[in-house]
Amino acid sequence: MRTVRIHVEQPLTPGVELALPAQAAAHVVRVLRLHAGDPVVLFNGDGNDYASELVETTARAVRVRIIDARVVGNESPLRITLAQALARGEKMDWIIQKATELGATAIVPLFTERSEVRLDGARADKRLAHWRAVAIGACEQCGRARVPGITAPLPLDAWLATLPQAKTETRLALLPEGELGARALEHPGTEIRLAVGPEGGFASKDIAALRADGFRGLSLGPRVLRTETAGTAALAALQAIYGDAG
Repeated sequence: MRTVRIHVEQPLTPGVELALPAQAAAHVVRVLRLHAGDPVVLFNGDGNDYASELVETTARAVRVRIIDARVVGNESPLRITLAQALARGEKMDWIIQKATELGATAIVPLFTERSEVRLDGARADKRLAHWRAVAIGACEQCGRARVPGITAPLPLDAWLATLPQAKTETRLALLPEGELGARALEHPGTEIRLAVGPEGGFASKDIAALRADGFRGLSLGPRVLRTETAGTAALAALQAIYGDAG
């Protein structure tokens, strides 16, 4: 039987009963058609799964009782921040979904010189809330109990200004002419920052800024990948070589 996992934004404690938020409650009753007595798993991003049981599924409320908690041990040993130039339409949703499934710890949407997507004010806030919902949905599906952090979109230079000056972590920028292959990294450590350009790639000004901040060029082979493919392919390669299967 498929495990139904539901994210809730509140502390969870075994023995406690609580009402599910409206959206989750509607999904349980109208889409999944679950009933009182059916098992569900709750999580809130603290690294635990909370085995629970539905105790009420009515039009008035959907309530669950938390039975116990267990630590979920499926996080990657790598802490990868994906700094992704904004992509158009549903491409950004796809990138966030797959980056979450592939174990990214944090996702930073970037404005770069060739970015075609522009967000500001209320529109940016709305997109950020939507992206976080996409990441939560991916966690519900893939079994992660920690939701990757997603920041509001930043210009590339503003993001670089937030990075520590010590440069102790591995910094990589996906470039077709990159000097490194994924297997050529020597002891990349557990902290990795991976920068991915927009549809037209990083402009020379972007590349110069990244290089000045200690980013090395990473190439994934002789073919030029689309922006929605490049980051996920790099994440998969890094996880396979140094992380989940390393």
